Amino acid sequence: MTPNPEKETAPSCVEEGMKSPTESPIIHVACRGIAPCILLIGIYVFFHGHYSPGGGFQGGVLLAAGILLLRLALGPGLSQNIMPTWITLRLSAVGALIFAGTGLLTVIFGGKYLDYHYLHLLWPWLEPAWLRYYGILLVEVGVTMTVMTTLVAIYDDLLGC
Repeated sequence: MTPNPEKETAPSCVEEGMKSPTESPIIHVACRGIAPCILLIGIYVFFHGHYSPGGGFQGGVLLAAGILLLRLALGPGLSQNIMPTWITLRLSAVGALIFAGTGLLTVIFGGKYLDYHYLHLLWPWLEPAWLRYYGILLVEVGVTMTVMTTLVAIYDDLLGC
């Protein structure tokens, strides 16, 4: 088979389409208006997931989608003000540490992994219901941070940022 000359000369989407921002002012304005709404919905899903289905993973995906929308529309240069590339993996590690650390604290205090009742040694003045509340909140914060920053880091790594 002979190679197709069109494929060899065609630019890849990484070189042109994803790294360079769009020139359309309509897309810029629309994305700058839609992205805060997506971020707000992500925060809502995170907090509402504390009481019902949803939460850390879904909220993290929505927060990452808002940031990635700006990365696609504005390009990696202008969108670095929102979440710089250098901080994404660091925040991902912090989020995983929060999640794992919450579970490890309960093991250190003599309970099973993520058995929030044993957090009373850390906060003796709280009732068991409040211990579960704060334990789940810490886990949700860790999962949200990890999912959001990992998805952004994957996108940035694919671009070579």
